[in-house]
Amino acid sequence: MTLGSDDSLYPIAVLIDELRNEDPALRLNSVRRLRTIALALGEERTRRELIPFLNENSDDEDEILLAMAAELGGFVSLVGGPEHAQVLLLPLETLATVDETVVRDRAAESLIAVASAMPVPALVEFFVPALQRLAGKEWTARVSATRLFTPTYARCPPEHRPDLLRAFLALTKDETPMVRRAAAQALGDFAQVVEPEPLSAELLPAFLQLTRDDQDSVRLIAVEACGPLAKVLPREAVYEHVLPVLQHFALDKSWRVRYNVAQQLPALAEVLGGEATRAELLPAFLLPPVKELAGDGNQYVRAALASVVLELAPVVGKASGDIPLGGRECSDAATIEHLLPVFLSLLKDEWAEARLNIIGKLDQVNQVIGVDLLAQSLLPAIKELAEDRNWRVRLAIISHIPLLAGQLGADFFEQKLGQQCMRWLQDTVFSVREAATNNLRSLAQEFGADWAREHVLALAGHQNYLYRITVLAAVSSLAAVVPRDTLCNAMLPTVVERAKDRVPNVRFNAAQLLERLAGLVDPPVVDQVIKPVLAELAADRDADVRFFATHALAACDDLAAMA
Repeated sequence: MTLGSDDSLYPIAVLIDELRNEDPALRLNSVRRLRTIALALGEERTRRELIPFLNENSDDEDEILLAMAAELGGFVSLVGGPEHAQVLLLPLETLATVDETVVRDRAAESLIAVASAMPVPALVEFFVPALQRLAGKEWTARVSATRLFTPTYARCPPEHRPDLLRAFLALTKDETPMVRRAAAQALGDFAQVVEPEPLSAELLPAFLQLTRDDQDSVRLIAVEACGPLAKVLPREAVYEHVLPVLQHFALDKSWRVRYNVAQQLPALAEVLGGEATRAELLPAFLLPPVKELAGDGNQYVRAALASVVLELAPVVGKASGDIPLGGRECSDAATIEHLLPVFLSLLKDEWAEARLNIIGKLDQVNQVIGVDLLAQSLLPAIKELAEDRNWRVRLAIISHIPLLAGQLGADFFEQKLGQQCMRWLQDTVFSVREAATNNLRSLAQEFGADWAREHVLALAGHQNYLYRITVLAAVSSLAAVVPRDTLCNAMLPTVVERAKDRVPNVRFNAAQLLERLAGLVDPPVVDQVIKPVLAELAADRDADVRFFATHALAACDDLAAMA
């Protein structure tokens, strides 16, 4: 490739030369600027010179090939538009056969982008043969081909679809496990565009064969097709084939397969039909796998179930139309009967991740089972988790306390969880103490200033200085939500007292807090109470205390000047 003598094109010439440079960094830089080179060359020379050059130089380092695959996906307009898009197929086809997975995946994405821009006649004439070539090459090319069938099939005229379907079905039976795995991964999307007759007659048997594959990695991915297939298959086929597969997978010897079953449960529950159908099928098909997975020997499977089990509640609730209760009670009864035991067992799971996933859904629990059952069945488990040995579990529980407080009411909450909120303020882990202080603001808004004042200020004289600092943090969190008289008469004196603490860290935290409170109280309080204390701290023997006190005094002066 050469350019004319125009000086303005010299930088482009440099980029073109760098494409041949021995330095990989320079080649990578040039490949990332292929768009600039193409714009300078023009559409015709890009088609005639640049694209063939790239195709001849597709044996390079993976990072460079990845950049090339990404760039070519946006080249349709640079080669003259959709009517010339086919010139991009050959280099992308080559890139789709390399050993590195990320390069192949990016090349497949670019091939899909190019195909979507091509007119249907060009798609049939150029892209379909390219897809068939990939499907017949080495296993890396066949893996890439599996991703291309769905967009191609969807746009092809009916007379070309049987050949595409046969080619895809051949990949589901490929001798190489990696190819079968890729076909299983593509099958769910492919099913969305295949006509009903070949879907049931040809694609469904291929799916069932993949579910019986002797390779864990293939069965693992085949599980993911259950939900998409259930959406497009006739209802009878779902009941006869897909749901039994789900039951079988729930007992699979590979924990990764069982993990994927847990992830698929909500989507499958939605396709079970109306209330009568749910009532008949849930106990037979869906609930046994749920209970089996809840007791699974692998902690990752239980954690996966914990993350989705509550999404089943609306469906399970509708399954009990025969229960002589109305509305919400009917849903409660079914959920209590089928899911609550599973939920409680996962709340007590020995693995922290499972407990955390359940805790993260506590807001959904109240919507599903209501306040009374929440108090009766879940509070004991929540109280136990509040003192869990894993600090992340304790931290997760704290974030849901305001929700529980609002639902349970002040008296009941105080009786069951009030003291626990105070114990969190004394936790050995800072993140838990910090979350507990932030939590107090929501609780004060829910229960009033008196509740917060009584519980927080009791820790002000604790022998551990860390807890005395925690009290200051709690006052800072509460200051904006408590009445001004409570702030001035109850909380400010505590802060002033801590400004005389024997530990410098407590004193400079008090100085910082006094600066914040100065903006929340009346000017006379600032002049008569806050500034004298800060002036004393400004002469403290500790340098940090002096620094923060001096800064706070200056802030007080600024407030006075603005008043």
